[in-house]
Amino acid sequence: MKKKAKHLALAIGMVTGIASYGSAAMAQDCTTKVGAVLPTSVDWGKPIAATAQYVVDLVNEAGGVAGCKIEMVLRDSQVDPKVGVDAAKALVDLDGVQVLLGAVSSGVSMPILTSVTAPAGVMQMSCCSSSTAFTGLAKDGKTKGLWFRTFATSGVQAAVGAMVARDQGYKSIAIMYKNDDWGQDIGKLIAGDFEALGIKVTASVALNDGQASYRAEVTEALKGQPEALYMALYPKEGTAAVREWLSLGGTQNMIVANSLKSDEFRDNVGLKYLGKAIGTDTASPRSQSASAFVDQYTAHFGKAPSGPGLANSYDAAMIALLAMEAAGKGADGAKVASMVSKVTDSSGTPVTADVAGFKKAKEVLAGGGSVFYQGATGNVRFDGNGDVSAPAVTWGFSDAGIKELSFISLTDVDAFIASMK
Repeated sequence: MKKKAKHLALAIGMVTGIASYGSAAMAQDCTTKVGAVLPTSVDWGKPIAATAQYVVDLVNEAGGVAGCKIEMVLRDSQVDPKVGVDAAKALVDLDGVQVLLGAVSSGVSMPILTSVTAPAGVMQMSCCSSSTAFTGLAKDGKTKGLWFRTFATSGVQAAVGAMVARDQGYKSIAIMYKNDDWGQDIGKLIAGDFEALGIKVTASVALNDGQASYRAEVTEALKGQPEALYMALYPKEGTAAVREWLSLGGTQNMIVANSLKSDEFRDNVGLKYLGKAIGTDTASPRSQSASAFVDQYTAHFGKAPSGPGLANSYDAAMIALLAMEAAGKGADGAKVASMVSKVTDSSGTPVTADVAGFKKAKEVLAGGGSVFYQGATGNVRFDGNGDVSAPAVTWGFSDAGIKELSFISLTDVDAFIASMK
């Protein structure tokens, strides 16, 4: 009798094991799509997209999200608002994504948000859009709580650009900015910061995409004979504008936004003309999690993450997927968005930004707890508008790529901004 019972128990155990295995196999067979609209047709955009895909691969290694494998459906924005909107519509309408990563440029992210993701109830997480216009939109309730970004607002870069001009002793400066949401925003902000420091803005000139020549705009910027030039441009128009600027006798004293943190820009202009150029960017804090990201990224890609937005892209993707895990299988965009605070909760269980950390987060969230994500840009915390704060760096061009010149802590950034007010 005992022998029969033993065999029966063994048989039941085998059936149970097979059933459990079958459930696990079924769970692994399901796939959840996330969308990504990123500028893969430009040199600085490819690594941003590759970083997001790397995060997806790590999460799938950790067991996926809510029992399903994640597939990132990537579409190229071409840094073009119309192309970006069309790409986002396809991801939402055809692929049925509830989470969209992107875009990079504020001028692309804004129309996607207002005409695609917010109306459709899809959560949008940008790695790199910095225009303060998003903050105003959120305050007016027009983002519906669906908008987040892991990059600090343009106010940080503008303030640091003004700090550089002050420290270099410049008394006058011309501004050239891209004529889109981001460029208009940072151009206005930095003009105010320069003036607050007593630095004369001799001209503030907008540049449009795709012009055959920028000679007229550069001539306008040169009229007041400024001691320096500030540029908030992307590499394509930036290269054309700087060539015109130098050919017409413009100074090599330049301050540039992180959008020109590009080997393409350096190589096309020529390093010998950029020796006095000083760039600005937001930065990761000097923390263990930020250092761990650099080591992990370097080991995977074979080089350090020196391009713009890479740490921010990593955190944007990881936080979005953590929120999807917390929301559960089949959750809509609004539900996912509501879980962002649960995975960036300063009173929650700290989790690292890797496979082990995602596995731990799964356990904590399954038990009803919250987690505090420790990421590539540090301990990420969003305010009520989906914004983050960050320290900053200044940088320069070199034969080897980008070299950091100085690190400015969040405390020092905030203090400097307060001093100008």
